[in-house]
Amino acid sequence: MQSQNRFFDDFARMAGGAMGAFAGIRQEIESRLKEQMERWLASMDLVTREEFEAVQAMAAKARTEQERLEQRLAALEATLAESAPAQARAAAARAAHPAEPASFAEGTGAEG
Repeated sequence: MQSQNRFFDDFARMAGGAMGAFAGIRQEIESRLKEQMERWLASMDLVTREEFEAVQAMAAKARTEQERLEQRLAALEATLAESAPAQARAAAARAAHPAEPASFAEGTGAEG
């Protein structure tokens, strides 16, 4: 009876040793895979989280500035559109009363 007990004890020790060896192999494989993945990711041209957030903040600021400039441009265009009829009336008045040729020639020094 004791021989059977010893057999099971030896078998349990052998299985425990095998499990320890497998655990060591597993840890080695995991560390190698981790190193390989780190090398692979390092070789790629990826940005860090901080760089991404900085560029995202710059883009948001640029978008806000663009919207502000669009509003300013719209206001300037509206002002220009309001003043355009007055400028057109002034141009029409100048066209209706052209400058006299003699006075124009005197001002330019074209007389001779």
